[in-house]
Amino acid sequence: MRICFIPIDNRPVCYILPKDITACDSSIEFYIPPREYLGGLNNNTNIEKIYDWMHSIPHTDFTIISLDTIAYGGLIPSRRSNANIHEIISNLNKFKNLLKNKSDKIFAFSSIMRISNNNINTEEKEYWAQYGTKIFDYSCARSKYGENSPECLNSKKQIPSEILKDYLQTRKRNFEINKLYLDWKNEGLFDKLIFSKDDCSPFGINIDEAAVLKSLGADIITGADEIPLTLLARTIEKSPSLCPIFTEEDSKCLISNYEDISVENSALMQAELAGFSIKPYNDADIILLINNFKKQQGELVTNIMTEPFSGPFIPPSKPYIIADVRLANGADNNLINKLFKTPKDTNFIAYAAWNTTANTIGSLLSITKFIRYAKAPNPSAAKKLILTRFIDDWAYQANIRQNLKTTQDITTLMPPLIKQIENFLGYSAVSYSFSYPWNRLFEIEVSINMDVNNEFNRSHSFSNSSIN
Repeated sequence: MRICFIPIDNRPVCYILPKDITACDSSIEFYIPPREYLGGLNNNTNIEKIYDWMHSIPHTDFTIISLDTIAYGGLIPSRRSNANIHEIISNLNKFKNLLKNKSDKIFAFSSIMRISNNNINTEEKEYWAQYGTKIFDYSCARSKYGENSPECLNSKKQIPSEILKDYLQTRKRNFEINKLYLDWKNEGLFDKLIFSKDDCSPFGINIDEAAVLKSLGADIITGADEIPLTLLARTIEKSPSLCPIFTEEDSKCLISNYEDISVENSALMQAELAGFSIKPYNDADIILLINNFKKQQGELVTNIMTEPFSGPFIPPSKPYIIADVRLANGADNNLINKLFKTPKDTNFIAYAAWNTTANTIGSLLSITKFIRYAKAPNPSAAKKLILTRFIDDWAYQANIRQNLKTTQDITTLMPPLIKQIENFLGYSAVSYSFSYPWNRLFEIEVSINMDVNNEFNRSHSFSNSSIN
């Protein structure tokens, strides 16, 4: 099977993770653009080079596309770009003609522009540093009470008119582009088209836009960065069954940070998109163990505390995976400590605790499909993938990152934590290295050197790397 994959940007979870996932099946030829073509935190994707690259690769069976990359140069540029709608549509029509000449199945997704609830402009327009929370409050009031309500009008007064005008024009432009994609879907261009609600809350202009798109026939899901990975899982024909089990059964109806639906519904949405069915415990192929929260999802970075897992950890008697969502953006140390004390368990498949609930569950289901149902399994690649998630989500995000002020070298801080991971998994790598691809603490890139003579390095060739 050949897969063409155009990611959101060049972050490790967007660029490296899909390569590592597909490497678990040696029968897959995975085509992804050279990393230097793709956008980063402060630069946009080179769209013309992406077009040239797409013309250069062989025929593929599936094409998975982040439409924000093509329209705006990436997910972050979709919020920052000042390009007018006519320029964007002109470029998109070139891309549409390219897709028309492809005979493979096309899975695409586009984001519904998020509304960040803080005054951090790292990924937004400059004015977000001063007016971000005010725009968020205005958005919530407009959605919840109406545009002419006292609550909305009062919030509106807090924002300079020219800034609010610019913000609303950017939103309207992106919304109209999303409606254009729906027209393309109705013409039969896409085999699957998903619109994602990125970093959302129960009320907001983005929620209202999602409702309109849904009324026009759109498929909407809460999440963002994990959607290409969840779509990637759909390329595996096998449709296994899951049984979700919650560590806090009475709280599965609660809503996670940055989302607008319950933990349970988030899991069900991701499972459906990834091609899993839901069955009772005795009938399910895999147990999805979800470490959820009791009252509110915690978050280590913002010092939002929550009651940790209190155990005991009892491994399911069937193959299982662990989605650790008690905290946003990092693992629950109590759960990991108890997990690592359990005897080596052949039923354990994979673990994830990446960022939001949707990020964690969607990526975990993709990992699971490629490890569990590969036509030509690559055990060493699977080991590398599982190691990476524990190192990133637990060792770094839940522990080391909390004590860092700058992007310092963490090589000397990692070994004690990595040793615990290796002891639990029962295997190790030759060496590890770490970098900050966007020069910020939010994400690291974990590079793992497996034995040069092992199966992974022999099979990780052209088809699982960039094509220049």
